[in-house]
Amino acid sequence: MDGLDVDQTLHASRTSQVISKVPDATAAFWIAKLLSTAMGESVSDALGHLIGHVPAVLVGALAFVAALVVQLRCRRYSTWAYWTTVAMVGIFGTMAADVMHRIGLALPISTALYAILLGGVFICWYWSEKTLSIHSIYTLRRELFYWSAVLATFALGTAAGDLTASTFRLGYLPSAILFIVVIAVPMVGYWKFGMNSVLAFWFAYVITRPVGASFADWMAAPVGRSGLGWGTTWVGGVLAVAVLACIAFMARTGRDKKPLRAGG
Repeated sequence: MDGLDVDQTLHASRTSQVISKVPDATAAFWIAKLLSTAMGESVSDALGHLIGHVPAVLVGALAFVAALVVQLRCRRYSTWAYWTTVAMVGIFGTMAADVMHRIGLALPISTALYAILLGGVFICWYWSEKTLSIHSIYTLRRELFYWSAVLATFALGTAAGDLTASTFRLGYLPSAILFIVVIAVPMVGYWKFGMNSVLAFWFAYVITRPVGASFADWMAAPVGRSGLGWGTTWVGGVLAVAVLACIAFMARTGRDKKPLRAGG
């Protein structure tokens, strides 16, 4: 590769990172993702108990739409706008999965339906854009596909976590440990065996949801249900503060973006 090619590659890399609407999959990204999933589970349950499940769903939907509108209006990646949207997805995605269960749909069926929905989003996304890479989210259509996939992953992860904890009777902590083992598959596959990076990312993205949600349920659930008995309000409040602190840290330090290197 001659000097001109190197310059063009570096320019393309810089341009992509400047206008990208989503963060890189750094360590800070995964920590924030786990915290937001756990927070979404607890806050969703707390709101349901506080104001009722139907009003809570309406509030969650409005908050999600408002956050998404702000995110879509940003011209480039904004730490606060992006992670606020993720937090609202965490709350509303949990509610969406819980509503399906409350209306009588069995967890195995709802889990399968959300898996089919997510697969459909990916198929339409790839058919339209020929890529599922998070590094290519710089058009409105791709961003809409991205957030559709994110919402579906949260709903699927919630249903899967409830499936193992309740239907399979593993309990919350064993379910969390099970999904930690599962999430090691894409991690090891990518680092050691050359697993496709896009597949590894979305595999891990789905599984972080039941990991975080299972730990949140374990902390909040009564002791009689194999939990720690801390309550959803307390757990949700503490996790919300932790999410805010993590967002502020990333906004200040830029740890949610990888440094630019010569050669892309």
